[in-house]
Order: sequence, then C-alpha cells, then structure tokens
Amino acid sequence: MYRIITIERQYASGGNEIGRKLAKKLGYELYDRNLLSMAAKELQIPSMYIEGLEETHTGGFLFNLSKTPLGGSSASKEKTLSEKLFAEEKRIIEEAANKGGCVIVGRAAGFILRERKECLNVFIHCGKEKRIERAIAREGILAQEAENALKKNDKRRSGFYNSVTHWEWGHPAFFELCLDSGKLGIDRCVEILAGLMDSSEQ
Repeated sequence: MYRIITIERQYASGGNEIGRKLAKKLGYELYDRNLLSMAAKELQIPSMYIEGLEETHTGGFLFNLSKTPLGGSSASKEKTLSEKLFAEEKRIIEEAANKGGCVIVGRAAGFILRERKECLNVFIHCGKEKRIERAIAREGILAQEAENALKKNDKRRSGFYNSVTHWEWGHPAFFELCLDSGKLGIDRCVEILAGLMDSSEQ
C-alpha cells in the first residue's frame, strides 16, 4: 500500500502543481519548497541564502551521507552549508515518511526513501514547447529567456540529483511511473496518481 509519493520533475513541467493538487485531493501533507525553509530554519540559515542553496550540486559527499546515519563517520569533517542543509532535509523527509500520508516534491526524496515499499516514486516530464509556454505564463520568465531557463534549471536539478544518488535523473529505471504532463494535462496526472493511491488501499 502506497502512503508516500515522491515527485521529481523537469523545470516548468507542472510537477510542483501536480504535487500540490494531489496532496490536497488526498488530504496528505505536502513537502516542497517548505521543506527547504524548514531545514534552513532549523539550521538558523538566513532566508537570503536559501534561494542559492536550492537543489544545488554539492558533490559525492552527499551520496555517502545518504547511506550512513547522520552523525556517523562522515561527520568527522567540516561540512559545507549546502551539505548541512541536505542532511537536515534528509532528516525531515525520513520523519515525514515515518508518519506517512505525504507528497514530497524534489530533494531526491525517492532515493532517500528507496527501501520503503510504501513509497511511489514519480517523474514528471513534458515537451519543450509546452514547458516554454508554462515558464512564460506561470514562472514569469521572459519569452526570449525561456529556453535558456529550461536548460539552466534542468541542469541544476539533474546535477543535484545525480550527485546525491549516483543515479540518472529522469531515467525510467529509477521511477515506478513517468508521466508526460504536456500530453496528459496537470489534472489528469493528479487523477492517475490519486487513483493509484486509492487502489493500493483496497
């Protein structure tokens, strides 16, 4: 039975909106950008620094961290701010998973929770033209900068994910389900995921 949904997503694919609508439909707790804020608050990181640390590539250390208990041998060296932030995010994600009934967007949550059978890992993707339209309409990106914004943000997210997991961002082998939000539409993606949760509870 699925009690946790993790969502990785291409930039401007609607993954965040799908996560938000799905959590509301299911009555689940949503962890997206608020997870970053929660971690930063716990570490007393000023809000002015949060934006630059969001899903930032930090190197192979995070892969080792995700495999060992926090405070283990990896803690013997001085951690960077982004490493400390990810460690706190990992703690929050695992705590949320223990409670169940949650949707977690980004932060390589599917990898962190990879051993949990009750976790459904989803990747949301979309064609370039639809993403450009969404970036302009929803993200406030200028038309002449939209394509570059897609490349820049996808590179940032994939770099973060790959460095943490040593997996390939968006590869179907690492997700139970990959949905094309451009072809299916946001609301249909929500319906499909909600239907999977309903069927897993029968």
